Amino acid sequence: MNELIKTNITEAKAAMEKAIAHTDAELIKIRAGKAMPSMLDSVMVEYYGSLTPLSQVSSINTPDARTLVVQPWEKPLLSKIEKAIIDANVGLNPQNDGSVIRMNVPPLTEERRRDLVKKAREEAERGRITVRNIRKDVNGKIQRLKSEGVSEDEIKTGEAEVQKLTDSFIAQVDKLMDLKEKDIMTV
Repeated sequence: MNELIKTNITEAKAAMEKAIAHTDAELIKIRAGKAMPSMLDSVMVEYYGSLTPLSQVSSINTPDARTLVVQPWEKPLLSKIEKAIIDANVGLNPQNDGSVIRMNVPPLTEERRRDLVKKAREEAERGRITVRNIRKDVNGKIQRLKSEGVSEDEIKTGEAEVQKLTDSFIAQVDKLMDLKEKDIMTV
């Protein structure tokens, strides 16, 4: 196979891997009713005049499946952390007991679970679309190699290789979606 085609395929694979990683990260953000420290990733706390991620000024633990506990490394931060969690609008009600902040994660209703599955499916579809767009771009680059003297057979082989890559990455997105759906629907 032509070196230029191989280079394009390698670039496509790297871009598709990034798309899968992004899709996975977006699916993780969708809450499945279980307490996870990642639920507070978007919370920013004012710390010595600058906004700092909550995870950098405290430890976040899950003593059980329905409770999150935030323990700040400096006691004066308790009220700032509590305010930051409320302001972040993550759907949790922080309770400050003077040394730690506890939050109970409410169980999901059946309707809310269905909404979350729908949201997860939308995210997975975005991932599939991204992978397909990468395929389209790379196939366009491979087609343009015709003008540089690359044979028709090498171009067809390159496109077939890109299609194989696309199919495998779309299967990965589907697998991530299936796992997320099971996670959300498990009571």
